[in-house]
Amino acid sequence: MKLSNFGFNLPEELLAEYPAENRDESRLMVLDRKKQTIEHKMFKDIIDYFNEDDVLILNNTKVFPARLYGNKEKTGARIEVFLLRELNEEQRLWDVLVDPARKIRIGNKLYFGDDDTLVAEVIDNTTSRGRTLRFLYDGSYKEFRRKLNELGETPLPKYIKREVQPEDEERYQTIYAKNEGAVAAPTAGLHFSRHLLKRLEIKGVKFAEVTLHVGLGTFNPVEVEDLSKHKMDSEELKIDQKAVEIVNKGIRDKRRVCAVGTTAMRAIESSVSSNGELNEVEGWTNKFIFPPYDFSIANCMITNFHTPKSTLLMMVSAFAGHDFIKKAYEEAVKEKYKFYSYGDAMLII
Repeated sequence: MKLSNFGFNLPEELLAEYPAENRDESRLMVLDRKKQTIEHKMFKDIIDYFNEDDVLILNNTKVFPARLYGNKEKTGARIEVFLLRELNEEQRLWDVLVDPARKIRIGNKLYFGDDDTLVAEVIDNTTSRGRTLRFLYDGSYKEFRRKLNELGETPLPKYIKREVQPEDEERYQTIYAKNEGAVAAPTAGLHFSRHLLKRLEIKGVKFAEVTLHVGLGTFNPVEVEDLSKHKMDSEELKIDQKAVEIVNKGIRDKRRVCAVGTTAMRAIESSVSSNGELNEVEGWTNKFIFPPYDFSIANCMITNFHTPKSTLLMMVSAFAGHDFIKKAYEEAVKEKYKFYSYGDAMLII
């Protein structure tokens, strides 16, 4: 498979700028791999596809307000700083992206907030837009993190051209988000309402929670035609014993084991035992899944509609079959499904 196999024409009006009014009332396209059929439903109809002791694997990462705006010393130029990951808690070192990058050099200082109580010094260049910053703040670590949260805004994807609104803070977060550390939401999970999760629970569906802190690696463009040469950025991953037991029981009992989102799928596929079961893990993963690929854990997947030529589309193609996904996406465009983070959903069984 080559990069060019994953291009398609996406009309701009199909990009979702806003979420559905109610989380579980997005549209749902259901793909049956065995029968090669496509059905059109509402997301809340998902309950009809799950039975007692089936398993849903949820990524419980929590998005933090990763986008800050500061001013460069002397010139006062406005600079966007996108926090990627904390490198050292004690020294307050962070990997970030800056925009416009050409103006930001080692030794520059950036000032944040009206009172300039938070300052950052550029101490390294990592990529063309990447920098390492040392934050200077007169207060405890806890107060420093509180200040970052106060000054930061919800990191909506760049294609959403509108300003961030107060409701985005709650809406761009899954209702089961717990462990802070993601710079983007695991968007398949945004479709679940509390009411729908409760109904699934009453039906006897089991939930296994894993944590994969979504970084920009998930969204970095693939720039090589030969996919085997693409390198994913590493993202932090944790799967505990409780999740392992729930998932492995589902596998042994031949239940439907469903990964909610590409990040949950990448998490579980990053820790597979030699006998095809899930292992406990705490670490990092840079796993890149593209066709052809044999999946070990999940036999079902919930996902959004993805960008042309993205690593997310490649994973979904590996799971559902490239030709079937191509057909489904053509139908999605024709039926005016909404794409990307706030868009509609797909269930692949």
